[in-house]
Amino acid sequence: MQRLYDFLRRHPTWVDGFWAVVLFGLSVVGGATVEESHGTDLPALTVPVVLLLSLVVALRRRMPERMLVLALAVGVAQLVVDVATVPADFALLVIVYTVAAIGARWASRLALTAGLCAAPLAQLRWPNEDQSVATNVAVMIFQAVPFALAWVLGDSIRTRRAYFAQLEERAARLEKERAAQAKVAVAAERARIARELHDVVAHNVSVMVVQADGAAYVLDAAPDQAKKALETISSTGRQALAEMRRLLGVLRTGEHQEAGEYVPQPDVRQIEDLVGQCRESGLPVDFKVEGTPRPLPSGVELTAYRIVQEALTNTRKHGGPNAGASVRLVYFDDGLGLLVEDDGKGAPHELYEEGGFDGQGHGLIGMRERVGMVGGTLDAGPRPGGGFRISVLLPLKPAH
Repeated sequence: MQRLYDFLRRHPTWVDGFWAVVLFGLSVVGGATVEESHGTDLPALTVPVVLLLSLVVALRRRMPERMLVLALAVGVAQLVVDVATVPADFALLVIVYTVAAIGARWASRLALTAGLCAAPLAQLRWPNEDQSVATNVAVMIFQAVPFALAWVLGDSIRTRRAYFAQLEERAARLEKERAAQAKVAVAAERARIARELHDVVAHNVSVMVVQADGAAYVLDAAPDQAKKALETISSTGRQALAEMRRLLGVLRTGEHQEAGEYVPQPDVRQIEDLVGQCRESGLPVDFKVEGTPRPLPSGVELTAYRIVQEALTNTRKHGGPNAGASVRLVYFDDGLGLLVEDDGKGAPHELYEEGGFDGQGHGLIGMRERVGMVGGTLDAGPRPGGGFRISVLLPLKPAH
């Protein structure tokens, strides 16, 4: 049945053609029955009239305005040549509904006027002599009501379709706007991350320059110190090169670093200071470090700090007055793990996705960009029983 329904929806003209054939057959059979019962011959134009009215039904959805004009012309011809009403005149009712639903406005108004006039004209042209004037008027009004109802039904269908079309257009527009806002948020976050990494690389290069100058100064007097300085330059250079590779993956053509002094960015050691600031502002935070702390690549440390900063900022804003948070920093052999949880009421997950909270980034969009920069993984979502949970794993060696 579903396949049949889908087929009928895809081929409306075939459906209308079927009903046109049925209407033509009923009109011909009905005319023959009347002719046989009354012993009178039907006018010669009856068959062409029935055929044209059946054509109106068959093509009503393909060309509604033209079929309305054709139906009106056939109706006038019936009145002029004295072709009495036949079952095919039902096409007038059908075309009134069709034009009201999908036709032009002028055609809709014309259909309403013609439909209301059809019954009175037919009653005047072929009055029933055995009935009183009052009865004829009542019959006339009764016959005009279906045309009015057909027009009202068609016009309501038109209004409903226009309403749904407007809703679909609005939904499509909002979807495009949301996608555009997400792209803008991603671009802005990447640009900001690129500037921060640029500062990290610039700081490392500054360290290398200072160590090189010191090595050159003590090269002859203290070779051991010069060797140590060169080793520092080597390790710092490798780290700066790794950060620069990430930087080149983020920077876009035409973006320029704002002028200013390059300063080192926050690292993992400053997370404890960040937690202390949150406690001073009234947010209880439980902070623990597991594993053996050790130096990490600057990009990993910066990412870890920003993730914690974003998460605690969000807790302060959306957690409620009695919310608390916990921060776990875990050192693995091959990576750094972060777990930030809160027990507040939280905000809708869509708000995180769209960057709906303040802070240093754009919600989960910014977090994912940061974590992806260092080849890590992020898992975030509501906690059972309330609150929000953010779990991050940052590898010490970036994926190539």
